[in-house]
Order: sequence, then C-alpha cells, then structure tokens
Amino acid sequence: MGTMTIKYLDLKRINDMHADEIRQAVTAVIDSGWYLQGEAVSRFEHDYAAFVGTRHCVTCGNGLDALRLIMRGYMELGKLSQGDEVIVPANTYIATILAITDCGLVPVLVEPRIDTLLIDDSIIEERLSPKTRAVMLVHLYGRCSMTARIAAICRRHGLLLFEDNAQAHGCMFGGRRTGSLGNAAAHSFYPGKNLGALGDAGAVTTDDSQLAEVVRAVANYGSSRKYVFDYQGLNSRMDEIQAAVLAVKLRYLDSDNARRKAIAQYYDDTIRVDGVCTVPFRNADNVVHIYPVLCDDRDALREHLSNRGIGTVIHYPIPPHRQRCYSQWNHLSFPITESIHLRELSLPCHQAMTDAEVESVADAVKQAY
Repeated sequence: MGTMTIKYLDLKRINDMHADEIRQAVTAVIDSGWYLQGEAVSRFEHDYAAFVGTRHCVTCGNGLDALRLIMRGYMELGKLSQGDEVIVPANTYIATILAITDCGLVPVLVEPRIDTLLIDDSIIEERLSPKTRAVMLVHLYGRCSMTARIAAICRRHGLLLFEDNAQAHGCMFGGRRTGSLGNAAAHSFYPGKNLGALGDAGAVTTDDSQLAEVVRAVANYGSSRKYVFDYQGLNSRMDEIQAAVLAVKLRYLDSDNARRKAIAQYYDDTIRVDGVCTVPFRNADNVVHIYPVLCDDRDALREHLSNRGIGTVIHYPIPPHRQRCYSQWNHLSFPITESIHLRELSLPCHQAMTDAEVESVADAVKQAY
C-alpha cells in the first residue's frame, strides 16, 4: 500500500468543489467587458455585508490594506492621530502590526493566554495609557477573541474597537458574526483563507456610514467623484473576477466551516498524547482557519509527519517583536508569545479532506509519541 500524501492545504481540491460555478462566474465577468468597480463587486459587497451583519462592506485590494484603510479613515475623521496607541495581541501575524505603524500609530503589544492563544483580556487595562485610542482584536486561527470584558473596557475608556477578521470568516460571538462586533473590521480573502479568492482581495465592514464613505474614497486614490481628490489616497480595489469567485464561495462558507469544525473536533478527541498539547476550540462558534498544536519538540514531530507524506505549517516561527523590521522591540520579553512561536505546529484541516486523511494525520501524530 503506497503512502498517502496529504498536503497542508490543497487549494486546487478546495476550488474543485465548486469548479463549474466558479468558471461560469469568471466567464460572465470576462464576457461583460467590465473588470473593475462593476456589478460583481457591488453584488459581493451587498451579500457580504448581509452575511456579516453590517450596514456597509467596502472591498479593497487585500487584508493589510483593509486594516490600513480603517485606521486612515478614522484619522481623516479626526478620531485618531499620529502617535496614538493601539492595543494589539503580541502573537499576531505581522500584517496587523504593519498596518498600525504604517499609519503612524503606536502598537502596544499584549500577551495572549496559553489556553486560547488569544489576547488576554485580564491584562489589557494595565497596558492602557492616556494615549490609548483603540483596541485591535485579532480572531487568530479562526477563534473569536471578543469577550464581554473587552467590550466593557472599550466602553469605560471610550476606545475604538477594531477587528482583524482575516482568519475568521463566518465566526460567531453571542449570535453575531465577527466583523460586526466593533467600530470596523478588516477581512482578507487571500486564497488560503476560509473564504478565499483566486488572488489577493480584502474588505472593510462597518456600521459607521461616515467611515465607509471615507474608506471607499481613500481606497480609490482619495477620490469620492471622478478627478476630485479629497484625501491623499491609495489604489486598493477588489477586481470583478475576485468578487465573482467570492460570491460563489460565500454560499458554501457555513457548510465548509462546519466540515472544518468536525475535523478539529476529531483531532481534539483523538490526539491525546504526552508531548503534544491540542488547544481545544471549545467554542462551537469558532471556524478553525488553522488547527494549531503546541509540541515539546516541534521539529521532530514536523519531520516525522513529513516522512509520512503529511504537510504542516508553523504559524509563525518568529514573533513580531523579534523581527528585524521592528528592531526597536527586539529586547522586549513576551514569554507566552515566545513559547507559542517556538512550539506551534499547524495540522492539515480543511473542508476538502477525506475522513481517511483526517484519521491518518491523527494516527501519525500519536505514533510520533
């Protein structure tokens, strides 16, 4: 019996699940002769706002731009200014922090909890200063990081609440979708996401009509009508083809997420070995973008799985405060974040996996120990 090769993420198989509809949608755009700022984009904006539960969805080029546009928008509206501080989890992907520093704002890194891998809401308040203006939640790995305590802190101190929802399309909190919980949220539709385009694409969702208007203008060279420029803007747009593809895949997002949750549940129940710590998804509302385990000897486990044809990924090998681009923070110590980055390994977990593949992954992890 030949060994099964299990890719960490098989985008071709994921897209093949809806290949005919995707081809039809792309062909319709090609035949329309209209490739930017057309009907496919406005239709997707309408559908995605309805899905998330916000009044507005403004599409843009990618998730990093979505984050930047939210903060630029609030700066143009006078609610943020350069030098203001933004609370952000220390163990996030670099994009969250790049967006903050790119706008001349100051990230204040806060440790996560080791049992959830999400920002520790019990220590946020001690990191606040007179310059704190916003909290940036990151729903990392497809886990909802919103809590009642965070909502109360933002109310008590008059802080803006932003969501980096790049990894959590379809995730819930108390009956509402992430992306609708704060003042504004950024979404990435990078191909590997739960709702993935066939290239780069992003969006901002918000109930704030003023912000939506400014974001739309800033993303279009700073122009609210042709050749009239109110802001020093960017060029950050979703094209019609990506919008058409995303509209198809949005219809299947909840069922795709349900399959991911079932796989995560199987891993949670099955991988019970010393040396590997699963981080149970606990909350049925989470959408399992990434299935992380924390291992005592990550490299050995990774090699063991690789020898059995199983792909894995490390999210992320080097924490932001240890990166060269932020050398001014290299001396800082965030022990929990550092421990996660040294031990984390992501197992294959996506909607196109077969039961046999899921069982093979779990068995291979158990054999390693």
